[in-house]
Amino acid sequence: QVQLAESGGGSVQAGGSLRLSCVASGATRSNYYMTWFRQVPGKEREGVGGILSSSGGTYYADSVKGRFTISRDNAKETVYLQMNRLMPEDTAMYYCALCMVPPLPDGSSWQKESTYKYWGQGTQVIVSS
Repeated sequence: QVQLAESGGGSVQAGGSLRLSCVASGATRSNYYMTWFRQVPGKEREGVGGILSSSGGTYYADSVKGRFTISRDNAKETVYLQMNRLMPEDTAMYYCALCMVPPLPDGSSWQKESTYKYWGQGTQVIVSS
């Protein structure tokens, strides 16, 4: 059974940085794809960035390219989301989500909630202006 646990959220001023972590217990012997989503009340979840555990290949949403970096440490079963130059519009609840590979998400499916079977509980990020 795969379990995901996020941490690292908090409050920061615009222009600052945060690093989110997601520990994926129970998935270490498998190839998986993990994506960070975010959600604000009243809106759908948005895929922010995803990574393949084996190769480290990534996808990013246009809204965060150049500011956010996703990485993984397979020995620690952990995926990170480094968020730099944060803006107030980055304020959201951030979730990590995981799916086993194959099948490998493509340039469209990586951002779809239905692609992922396992979800964390979320960690709140607040960016003040």
